[in-house]
Amino acid sequence: MKPAVVVTIAMLATLEPDAASAQADPGRYDLGVQIASPTSSQFDASEVGLGGRIAWHPIALVGVEAEINFYPGDFPGPRPFSRDRLEALFGMTAGAPLGRVKPFARLRPGFVRAREAPEPFACILIFPPPLACALASGRTLFAIDIGGGVEISTTRRTFARVDAGDRLLQYPGPVFDTNRTVRDGRFFSHEFRFAAGAGLRF
Repeated sequence: MKPAVVVTIAMLATLEPDAASAQADPGRYDLGVQIASPTSSQFDASEVGLGGRIAWHPIALVGVEAEINFYPGDFPGPRPFSRDRLEALFGMTAGAPLGRVKPFARLRPGFVRAREAPEPFACILIFPPPLACALASGRTLFAIDIGGGVEISTTRRTFARVDAGDRLLQYPGPVFDTNRTVRDGRFFSHEFRFAAGAGLRF
Protein backbone atom coordinates (compact mmCIF):
# COMPACT_ATOMS: atom_id res chain seq x y z
CA MET A 1 0.00 0.00 0.00
CA LYS A 2 1.38 3.42 -0.95
CA PRO A 3 2.46 5.72 1.94
CA ALA A 4 0.09 8.48 0.79
CA VAL A 5 -2.89 6.10 1.00
CA VAL A 6 -1.87 4.97 4.49
CA VAL A 7 -1.64 8.60 5.63
CA THR A 8 -5.07 9.35 4.18
CA ILE A 9 -6.71 6.41 5.97
CA ALA A 10 -5.06 7.37 9.25
CA MET A 11 -6.34 10.95 9.00
CA LEU A 12 -9.88 9.88 8.22
CA ALA A 13 -9.83 7.56 11.23
CA THR A 14 -9.41 10.57 13.53
CA LEU A 15 -12.82 12.03 12.70
CA GLU A 16 -14.74 13.18 15.76
CA PRO A 17 -18.52 13.20 16.12
CA ASP A 18 -18.67 16.96 16.69
CA ALA A 19 -16.81 17.67 13.45
CA ALA A 20 -20.05 17.84 11.51
CA SER A 21 -20.70 21.30 12.91
CA ALA A 22 -17.40 22.67 11.57
CA GLN A 23 -18.34 24.90 8.65
CA ALA A 24 -16.13 27.14 6.52
CA ASP A 25 -16.19 30.61 8.08
CA PRO A 26 -15.80 33.67 5.83
CA GLY A 27 -12.36 35.18 6.22
CA ARG A 28 -10.73 32.09 7.77
CA TYR A 29 -7.18 30.97 7.09
CA ASP A 30 -5.90 27.41 6.65
CA LEU A 31 -2.38 26.21 7.30
CA GLY A 32 -1.58 22.69 6.16
CA VAL A 33 1.11 20.15 5.34
CA GLN A 34 0.92 17.43 2.71
CA ILE A 35 2.57 14.62 0.83
CA ALA A 36 2.43 15.18 -2.94
CA SER A 37 3.21 12.71 -5.72
CA PRO A 38 3.20 13.59 -9.44
CA THR A 39 3.68 10.99 -12.17
CA SER A 40 5.46 12.21 -15.29
CA SER A 41 4.08 10.99 -18.59
CA GLN A 42 7.20 12.23 -20.39
CA PHE A 43 9.65 10.27 -18.27
CA ASP A 44 7.35 7.46 -17.05
CA ALA A 45 8.39 8.06 -13.44
CA SER A 46 6.85 9.14 -10.14
CA GLU A 47 8.28 11.02 -7.19
CA VAL A 48 7.14 11.91 -3.67
CA GLY A 49 7.59 15.26 -1.96
CA LEU A 50 6.67 17.12 1.21
CA GLY A 51 5.30 20.61 1.48
CA GLY A 52 3.08 23.22 3.05
CA ARG A 53 0.05 25.25 2.05
CA ILE A 54 -1.66 28.40 3.28
CA ALA A 55 -5.14 29.46 2.18
CA TRP A 56 -7.51 32.38 2.72
CA HIS A 57 -11.28 31.96 2.36
CA PRO A 58 -12.90 35.35 1.75
CA ILE A 59 -16.26 33.54 1.53
CA ALA A 60 -17.26 29.96 2.30
CA LEU A 61 -17.33 28.95 -1.39
CA VAL A 62 -13.95 30.34 -2.50
CA GLY A 63 -10.37 29.89 -1.36
CA VAL A 64 -7.16 31.60 -2.43
CA GLU A 65 -4.10 29.48 -1.71
CA ALA A 66 -0.36 29.09 -2.13
CA GLU A 67 1.46 25.77 -1.91
CA ILE A 68 5.15 24.85 -1.96
CA ASN A 69 6.51 21.29 -2.19
CA PHE A 70 10.05 19.94 -2.22
CA TYR A 71 10.90 16.73 -4.07
CA PRO A 72 14.28 15.42 -2.89
CA GLY A 73 16.34 12.88 -4.71
CA ASP A 74 17.49 12.30 -8.25
CA PHE A 75 14.93 12.25 -11.08
CA PRO A 76 14.33 10.12 -13.02
CA GLY A 77 16.34 6.97 -12.35
CA PRO A 78 18.62 5.39 -13.37
CA ARG A 79 20.04 8.30 -15.45
CA PRO A 80 18.82 11.43 -13.62
CA PHE A 81 18.93 14.89 -15.17
CA SER A 82 17.83 16.64 -11.93
CA ARG A 83 19.04 16.33 -8.33
CA ASP A 84 15.82 17.72 -6.79
CA ARG A 85 12.76 19.78 -7.64
CA LEU A 86 10.87 22.67 -6.02
CA GLU A 87 7.20 23.15 -6.88
CA ALA A 88 5.23 26.33 -6.18
CA LEU A 89 1.53 26.73 -7.04
CA PHE A 90 -0.74 29.74 -6.50
CA GLY A 91 -4.45 29.84 -7.31
CA MET A 92 -8.06 29.34 -6.30
CA THR A 93 -10.41 26.65 -5.07
CA ALA A 94 -14.20 26.64 -5.24
CA GLY A 95 -16.64 24.36 -3.47
CA ALA A 96 -19.64 24.30 -1.16
CA PRO A 97 -19.39 22.79 2.36
CA LEU A 98 -21.73 19.85 2.96
CA GLY A 99 -21.61 19.41 6.72
CA ARG A 100 -18.08 18.38 7.58
CA VAL A 101 -17.25 17.46 3.97
CA LYS A 102 -16.29 20.04 1.35
CA PRO A 103 -15.70 18.88 -2.24
CA PHE A 104 -13.84 21.44 -4.33
CA ALA A 105 -12.35 22.19 -7.73
CA ARG A 106 -9.06 24.02 -8.14
CA LEU A 107 -6.98 25.94 -10.69
CA ARG A 108 -3.41 26.88 -9.75
CA PRO A 109 -0.67 28.20 -12.03
CA GLY A 110 2.92 28.16 -10.80
CA PHE A 111 6.30 26.66 -11.57
CA VAL A 112 8.56 23.66 -11.01
CA ARG A 113 12.26 24.38 -10.56
CA ALA A 114 14.40 21.39 -11.57
CA ARG A 115 17.98 21.68 -10.36
CA GLU A 116 20.93 20.56 -12.44
CA ALA A 117 21.96 16.92 -12.81
CA PRO A 118 23.68 15.36 -9.76
CA GLU A 119 26.72 14.45 -11.90
CA PRO A 120 28.03 15.24 -15.40
CA PHE A 121 25.31 14.42 -17.88
CA ALA A 122 26.58 13.04 -21.21
CA CYS A 123 24.52 14.08 -24.24
CA ILE A 124 24.71 13.24 -27.92
CA LEU A 125 25.68 16.21 -30.09
CA ILE A 126 22.60 16.52 -32.25
CA PHE A 127 20.07 19.25 -32.92
CA PRO A 128 17.53 19.47 -31.53
CA PRO A 129 18.83 17.83 -28.34
CA PRO A 130 16.92 15.22 -26.32
CA LEU A 131 14.61 16.73 -23.72
CA ALA A 132 16.66 15.37 -20.80
CA CYS A 133 19.74 17.14 -22.14
CA ALA A 134 17.86 20.43 -22.33
CA LEU A 135 16.91 20.06 -18.64
CA ALA A 136 20.22 18.74 -17.26
CA SER A 137 21.71 22.19 -16.59
CA GLY A 138 18.69 23.19 -14.47
CA ARG A 139 15.45 24.79 -15.61
CA THR A 140 12.36 26.52 -14.26
CA LEU A 141 9.21 25.15 -15.92
CA PHE A 142 5.84 26.87 -16.03
CA ALA A 143 3.10 24.70 -14.50
CA ILE A 144 -0.71 24.67 -14.38
CA ASP A 145 -2.45 22.44 -11.83
CA ILE A 146 -6.09 21.58 -12.62
CA GLY A 147 -8.15 19.22 -10.49
CA GLY A 148 -10.22 18.83 -7.37
CA GLY A 149 -10.56 17.02 -4.12
CA VAL A 150 -12.29 16.85 -0.78
CA GLU A 151 -11.62 18.49 2.58
CA ILE A 152 -13.00 16.79 5.70
CA SER A 153 -13.31 18.51 9.07
CA THR A 154 -11.85 16.27 11.77
CA THR A 155 -12.51 18.78 14.59
CA ARG A 156 -13.69 22.38 14.60
CA ARG A 157 -10.12 23.57 13.99
CA THR A 158 -8.49 20.69 12.11
CA PHE A 159 -9.08 19.03 8.75
CA ALA A 160 -7.82 16.36 6.37
CA ARG A 161 -7.53 17.00 2.64
CA VAL A 162 -7.10 14.74 -0.38
CA ASP A 163 -6.85 16.04 -3.93
CA ALA A 164 -5.85 14.86 -7.39
CA GLY A 165 -5.63 16.28 -10.85
CA ASP A 166 -3.60 17.11 -13.93
CA ARG A 167 -0.35 19.06 -13.59
CA LEU A 168 0.66 20.44 -16.97
CA LEU A 169 4.37 21.22 -17.31
CA GLN A 170 5.65 23.42 -20.12
CA TYR A 171 8.91 22.01 -21.48
CA PRO A 172 11.40 23.95 -23.63
CA GLY A 173 11.95 23.49 -27.35
CA PRO A 174 13.21 22.70 -29.87
CA VAL A 175 13.91 19.21 -28.51
CA PHE A 176 13.34 15.53 -29.12
CA ASP A 177 10.79 14.45 -26.51
CA THR A 178 10.96 11.00 -24.90
CA ASN A 179 8.71 9.58 -27.66
CA ARG A 180 11.34 10.67 -30.25
CA THR A 181 9.00 13.36 -31.55
CA VAL A 182 10.58 16.65 -32.62
CA ARG A 183 9.08 19.58 -30.71
CA ASP A 184 9.84 22.81 -32.56
CA GLY A 185 8.84 25.04 -29.65
CA ARG A 186 7.64 24.92 -26.07
CA PHE A 187 5.05 22.25 -25.32
CA PHE A 188 2.92 21.00 -22.44
CA SER A 189 3.02 17.50 -20.98
CA HIS A 190 0.40 16.01 -18.65
CA GLU A 191 1.21 14.60 -15.22
CA PHE A 192 -1.19 12.94 -12.81
CA ARG A 193 -0.72 14.49 -9.36
CA PHE A 194 -2.05 13.18 -6.03
CA ALA A 195 -1.74 14.85 -2.62
CA ALA A 196 -2.91 14.07 0.90
CA GLY A 197 -2.46 16.15 4.02
CA ALA A 198 -3.89 17.77 7.12
CA GLY A 199 -4.04 21.22 8.63
CA LEU A 200 -5.34 23.83 11.05
CA ARG A 201 -7.92 26.59 10.71
CA PHE A 202 -7.38 29.95 12.35
